[in-house]
Amino acid sequence: MKQRAVKIAACALIGTMALTSFQLNTSATGVSSILPAAGLSLILGEGVLPTTMKTEESTGEVKTGEIKAANKDAAEVTIEDVLDTTLPATSIVDKVEEPTKAEDTNVVEPDVIVPEADKTTVSENAVTEDTTTVSENAVDAGLTEEEKGFRSLVIAKVNDYVNVRSDASEESEIVGKLYDKSVGEFISEKDGWYEIESGSCTGYVKAEYVVTGDDAIALAKEVGTRIATVTTTTLKVREQPGMDAAVLGLVPIEDELTVQEELDGWVKVSIEEGEGYVSNEFVSLSTEFVKAESKAQEEARLAKEEAERVAANAAAKKAIEAQKKFKDSNSTKTSSSSESVATPAVSAGSGTGSSVASFATQFVGNPYVYGGTSLTNGTDCSGFVMSVYKNYGISLPHSSGAQRSVGSDVGGLGNAQPGDIVCYSGHVGIYIGGGQIVHASTAATGIKISNASYRNVLSVRRIF
Repeated sequence: MKQRAVKIAACALIGTMALTSFQLNTSATGVSSILPAAGLSLILGEGVLPTTMKTEESTGEVKTGEIKAANKDAAEVTIEDVLDTTLPATSIVDKVEEPTKAEDTNVVEPDVIVPEADKTTVSENAVTEDTTTVSENAVDAGLTEEEKGFRSLVIAKVNDYVNVRSDASEESEIVGKLYDKSVGEFISEKDGWYEIESGSCTGYVKAEYVVTGDDAIALAKEVGTRIATVTTTTLKVREQPGMDAAVLGLVPIEDELTVQEELDGWVKVSIEEGEGYVSNEFVSLSTEFVKAESKAQEEARLAKEEAERVAANAAAKKAIEAQKKFKDSNSTKTSSSSESVATPAVSAGSGTGSSVASFATQFVGNPYVYGGTSLTNGTDCSGFVMSVYKNYGISLPHSSGAQRSVGSDVGGLGNAQPGDIVCYSGHVGIYIGGGQIVHASTAATGIKISNASYRNVLSVRRIF
């Protein structure tokens, strides 16, 4: 009778524990599987509630514990006896582990559940798209539409030139040459080769010898020459950007000026008198690039240059002979009565080129006249070069911009020889050797001799 009373009391105890949400620090699986096997014993006193229960939280195992009662003579009851008449252990555990409202407010569930395999793809796509957009926006910031178009250029970055071939193979035919810093338009890519169009040449260049895309934008600004071509009969270059500013100099139609800076409605340019400003209403702006030379163009150029050289040399010999006869027939002055006139020395070069340089220096001191062509009464810079070469049977245009395209390019001032035409922004002169030129400079100075590198040299052209 006494044992049955104890069991009933134990059952009541378990029910009380469930109703009062007695907290257990173990999982439902741990309790339901370990308690029955552990032989847990409870020491209960009649009418006395439990006060302590020991557990081990780290392993989830419930250790055998003691619930001490005030009555030392209380009977010992095994857990098996208790479970015979109590609720299932899982009922207690389920009640304990149920989340409280406070816990629910801290749980944040995503709106969309992305599988782990898809998360990587979504993340990579997001980074790729954002990075590409940010990168392009960063590069394009502050660029003009023309400069954005430089992304489609293919620019040679070599010591001399890269061959342009008929197909994407080193065994294919060479159809042209893309010289260092020369530019072509990108067409397509094939097996590490770029198909380009440059000038009259279309073909393939090896990708490793050129740059394109974003890299081409920066390089194009370095290798390209920004040009303002005069579209009015006579253009006034002013000291400041404004119609009321003083006139610095005059430039004829079709002349080409190097752009220093582009402002709102005005362009800063370089002329012989210095740097000034022109209204962009009277010029057309463009970026000038060196293009590829096709094989046919190279052969035609070499043949033309040779023919011109032969004809020029023949004409020059006649001119030299005529000059000699003229000097001999007019040399009536004796050494005692004649005045000595110093003539600048001319460095050795080709016979005809040296003759051109020597002939040009005799007009030093004569006046500069805008639009003039007279070596004695007045001439401007291109008129001076044109008139000197006319004396040797060579017809040249009366424009410094146009003279930048005559003859052949010698590859810079370091390769210049006497007689070569040295071209600047809006100005030209004749190289006489020793790092010097003779040129019709300004109205203030007339025809004079200057260091050839006194301004940025755009090109050096050779006739003889």
